[in-house]
Amino acid sequence: MPAPNATSRFSDRVQNYVLYRPGYPREALDVLKAECGLTSAHVIADIASGTGIWTKMLLENGNRVVGVEPNAEMREAGERFLANLPAFTSVAGKAEETGLENHSVDFVSAAQAAHWFDRRRARQEFARILKPHGWLALLWNERVTDSTPFLRDYEQLLLTFGTDYEEVRHENTTDSVNEFFDPVPFQARIFANRQELDYSGIEGRLLSSSYVPGPDDPKHEPMLRELRKLFAAHADKGRATLEYRTRVYFGRLT
Repeated sequence: MPAPNATSRFSDRVQNYVLYRPGYPREALDVLKAECGLTSAHVIADIASGTGIWTKMLLENGNRVVGVEPNAEMREAGERFLANLPAFTSVAGKAEETGLENHSVDFVSAAQAAHWFDRRRARQEFARILKPHGWLALLWNERVTDSTPFLRDYEQLLLTFGTDYEEVRHENTTDSVNEFFDPVPFQARIFANRQELDYSGIEGRLLSSSYVPGPDDPKHEPMLRELRKLFAAHADKGRATLEYRTRVYFGRLT
């Protein structure tokens, strides 16, 4: 089940989310074209569209996209980010109650978000708004935790200072992604992704996460001191690399 504050927990992280969250590799869009027949003519409901990172890729593909976002601060940031793209429509709604009409979209997508959904109710809602034989695509940037000394130390920092990191990290819920598709089959693809960031970028990326202590928490400053230490120990020419596996799951809902 989703965390009880799933909608509100990013409200004070929006600016860092806009600036420092990773995008998605081009291959994530290409696989939907190759395997699902995605074309620019298709209408897409992007659920929990947030600040519009994935939404922008769909719009730049020529698609008409309805962004459904329950958090007002995130939704407003997405509206500002996508203001010059007229094929975008912003809707205040959530995965379980989008407010969209029956059978009105060709694709439903959710990027870095579906682990917050009530899977059973969201699946019913997606099936309702999709046209017959429509597609569902779920995406996550899954941070690699152990391929370099920096990433191992960064993971330990999160385990040490995170508020509810182990409970809400989305890697715990991608294992049950089949609940969004059951009983229909789905496919999965994995692509490499990365961010090379200076210290301000690493700090901003950390503070964009909902499970780290905010400025009013007594653990906030000790966490940042530890981050500065590990960055100094591992940075190469003033930069450090966060590696990701971009996981894409897709299938038809009937």
